[in-house]
Amino acid sequence: MQKHKKTVKTPQKRGEQATELVFQAALDLADRFGLEAVTIEGLASHLGIAKTTIYRRWPNVSTLLTDAILSEVTKMAPLRELATVRETFEASMKRLVALYSSSRGAVLRSLIGRAQQDEKLVKQIEDRWVEPRREIARGFLRNAASRGEIAPESDPDVILDCLYGPIYHRLLVPYRNSVMNDLFVDRVLDTVFGHISRVSEKRPSKGEPGKA
Repeated sequence: MQKHKKTVKTPQKRGEQATELVFQAALDLADRFGLEAVTIEGLASHLGIAKTTIYRRWPNVSTLLTDAILSEVTKMAPLRELATVRETFEASMKRLVALYSSSRGAVLRSLIGRAQQDEKLVKQIEDRWVEPRREIARGFLRNAASRGEIAPESDPDVILDCLYGPIYHRLLVPYRNSVMNDLFVDRVLDTVFGHISRVSEKRPSKGEPGKA
C-alpha cells in the first residue's frame, strides 16, 4: 500500500495563510459595513484573535486595508511583461478594471478619500503600492522603447498617467456612462499607443537623407 506523505505547513506558510485571513476579513467587513466600521478591535473579535496579534503587524486599520487591497491587486492584476507593450498593459489594465468594478472598488475609493486627510497614509500608499508597481511598469516601457515599439524619448511617467489616469478618474469621479469594462480599456490603449506609435513611425531617423 502506498503511503501518502503528510503535508507539513511551515511557519512561513502558516503566517501567509493567517495574513490572508486577516486581509479577507478586513475587506469583507469594509464591503458590508463601510470603511468607517472597520476597527482593529472589531476585526480581532470577528476573527477570534487577540488585537495585539494584528497591532504587531499593522499600526492602524488604514495601513492594514492598504496592504489588503494591494494584495488583491497583486493577485488579480499582476504586472507581467508579454510579447508587446500593448499586450502587457492590456492584460493588467483589464484585470484591474474588473477588480475596481467589484465591491473592492468602493473600499479603494473610501481609502483614497481618507488619504486626502492623512499624510502618513498617502506616504504608505505611495511607498508600498503605487511606486513599486510604477517602477515595474516603467521598466516595461523602457524595454518597449529599446525594441522600437515607442519613441525612445517617450516619458514613461506621462504614458503611465495616460494609461491608468482614466481608470482612477472613473473610479473616483463617476459621471454619466463612466463605465469601466474591456471596451473602455481598449479605447484607452488605442488612444495612447496609437498616438505614441505614430509619433515613433513619423520621426525621421538620424542621418536620413533630406531630413533635419
